[in-house]
Amino acid sequence: MINIVISGPNFTSGGPLSVLEDLLKTISKYKNFNITALVHSKKLFNDKTYGGIAFIEFPDSKSSWKNRINYEYREFYILSKKLKPDIWLSMHDITPNVETKFLATYCHNPSPFYKLKLKDFLYDKKFALFNLFYKYLYGINIRKNDYIFVQQNWIKNEFEKMFSISNVIVAKPDIDINIIKNTKDVQQEMTTFFYPSFPRVFKNFEVICQAVQYLETKQNLKNFKVYLTIDGSEEKYSKDIVTKFKHLDSIEFIGLLSRDNVFNYYNQSDVLIFPSKLETWGLPISEFKAYEKPMLVSDLAYAKETVGNYEKVNFFPPENYKTLAKLMEMHINGKTKFDGNSYNNQIDLIGWDKFIEFIENKYEEKSKDYN
Repeated sequence: MINIVISGPNFTSGGPLSVLEDLLKTISKYKNFNITALVHSKKLFNDKTYGGIAFIEFPDSKSSWKNRINYEYREFYILSKKLKPDIWLSMHDITPNVETKFLATYCHNPSPFYKLKLKDFLYDKKFALFNLFYKYLYGINIRKNDYIFVQQNWIKNEFEKMFSISNVIVAKPDIDINIIKNTKDVQQEMTTFFYPSFPRVFKNFEVICQAVQYLETKQNLKNFKVYLTIDGSEEKYSKDIVTKFKHLDSIEFIGLLSRDNVFNYYNQSDVLIFPSKLETWGLPISEFKAYEKPMLVSDLAYAKETVGNYEKVNFFPPENYKTLAKLMEMHINGKTKFDGNSYNNQIDLIGWDKFIEFIENKYEEKSKDYN
């Protein structure tokens, strides 16, 4: 049996938790692993599909950075001496100080590569400080890893340049896309746009609102609707957005949606707008692409890599609302000309099974070298 520790005590919701859930569900099917999972709460993993996994809780792991650093560099070292793992897999960016035969870290946070602006400090001081210092946390112990895993080539290239390393692997998780195939309401004559995202300052909701304001006031266009998944109750950034642009007739601030409702909006919407300035992957792009509908997407490296080979796409500078407005106007008037996108996705591993098998094989190769 191979003793493996999978560490993710900071994951409590959203995409990161889904990543950990999917990994644990997959690896629990492998009979040659003795699995210990370090988690925030066992209640998040009480499904029977996690059978055979030993869970250890760290409920205060997110209460402060002091706790986080204490766990990664002190408490986990003590724990590793007790558990004696063959493999330690850190799923949340930071390379821990542990005793193990094989060490790997999964890096999903691209914030060190984001260019801060003053408004980022005004709206989200925590994110801004996080952005400034995270690259230093990434760098601690990073060369102790046998492998570092990321989701896209652009992040791989940035890691290799920033830390002068060559053991970075692009690993794309499985994406479960539940396409809802109900037909669009034939009574709906106006063009509909949709942007599903949690309101963080880098998600760039304001560029859509500015584009809509331009279309309504300068172009006198009213025969369209934009659905945004904020309502102003979430935090200061979203509150300011809603307050400033709630007078626009063509925007509906619908608030955060369940995953099923997001897919309902995908089905009913004509065009996805994705203006985010920072993403590890950009999951809505992959999800909406499955519907074979048009997309208006930030002209950034992460977006082009996520879009892949696709015809029905246009790109715009994420700060330029007039360019976005022109693209929206083409869709509204039925005069769309697509840029299209061609990208050779050089992915080393696709899916959790390949990911697990890669780690197992590399661990065994390393074990043979020692013997």
